[in-house]
Amino acid sequence: MKRDAGEEEIKKSRFKNVCVFCGSSTGKRDCYSYAAVELGELLVAKKLNLVYGGGSVGLMGLVSQAVHSGGGHVLGIIPRTLMRKEITGETIGEVRPVADMHQRKAEMARHSECFIALPGGYGTLEELLEVVTWAQLGIHDKPVGLLNVDGYYNNFLNFIDKAVDDGFILPSQRQIIVSAENAKELMQKLEDYVPLHNGVVTKARRRGLSCRDSVERRGLPPHTLVSNTKY
Repeated sequence: MKRDAGEEEIKKSRFKNVCVFCGSSTGKRDCYSYAAVELGELLVAKKLNLVYGGGSVGLMGLVSQAVHSGGGHVLGIIPRTLMRKEITGETIGEVRPVADMHQRKAEMARHSECFIALPGGYGTLEELLEVVTWAQLGIHDKPVGLLNVDGYYNNFLNFIDKAVDDGFILPSQRQIIVSAENAKELMQKLEDYVPLHNGVVTKARRRGLSCRDSVERRGLPPHTLVSNTKY
């Protein structure tokens, strides 16, 4: 079918569900709000479902409303203790209450094929870095992208480059995070992403990683572990 002049072809995505991390505030600059709405509209155009933190305020509210208003499916996953704080007025799409933050992150990851971080604060960074770490360990092979609105994440990306230069992050692991200044460019990078690992780790090894993490948090020596899993 012939397209009208100026009409742009929307290529079918290899994803079905996109997880978006973002702030429960809109920030002080309008560009962040515009970017959230633009991302939501792009997800609708590409027929992608939104998975997010379940709030109706801040950038969370804007991106979810944009998807919902465009006819897209919205799945919000939110701890019960945050429902009064992060949901005002009517809920948007499907809201699934969970027990705590850990379950929220696990469910968001389970229902998604890729991750995008809009600007946000501590919570957004914590969610972002957890899925980055999971990719580093081979727990998943899903792409992770930063929507670097007007350079919001420049200093964060500089920090990662510094960690690579100083030997705390392998150069190959730097490629886990892709970034772009607009939603369209970022989505293309996510589509083109090649995983760091050839496959995800087995459930048995995943349990070993969880045990190691638990041991280290308690300050116990590494030989406490039966597993010989290496980072």
